[in-house]
Amino acid sequence: MNIVLDQGLRERIYKQMEASYPNEGGGFLLGAKNGGDIHIQDVIQVRNTFSEEEQYHRYAMRAWDDFGRYEDEADARGQSLLGYYHSHPDWPAVPSDFDRDHAFPNFVFLITSVEQGRAVAMRAWQLRPDYSQFDEVAIRS
Repeated sequence: MNIVLDQGLRERIYKQMEASYPNEGGGFLLGAKNGGDIHIQDVIQVRNTFSEEEQYHRYAMRAWDDFGRYEDEADARGQSLLGYYHSHPDWPAVPSDFDRDHAFPNFVFLITSVEQGRAVAMRAWQLRPDYSQFDEVAIRS
């Protein structure tokens, strides 16, 4: 499996995550599955609802409210809700234990490392069905 993400969407995510710095930012990934690949066609930024004093290292959304609303929006566009993206300020683009505890195995996760306000790396991950760990997934344009 590969994540297909064009350069324009990658840059859009980078700009959103840089604007969220020094806090974590994030949102939903919309698109379609085609064969073994996941094609990201759009992103929707979602406000970080974690307590303000913890946003520098935590990202949360109103999961069920946001999930249902944006799943309906994706359906209306002829797309699917494929996963989440979020940033790690001044930290590698590697899932944390917190990320694993709040992830779904059928979704993909894009994590962007933002160092000193500048997005420097993006990596993709998928949680194993037994919730034991994430596996890295290749991103291609």
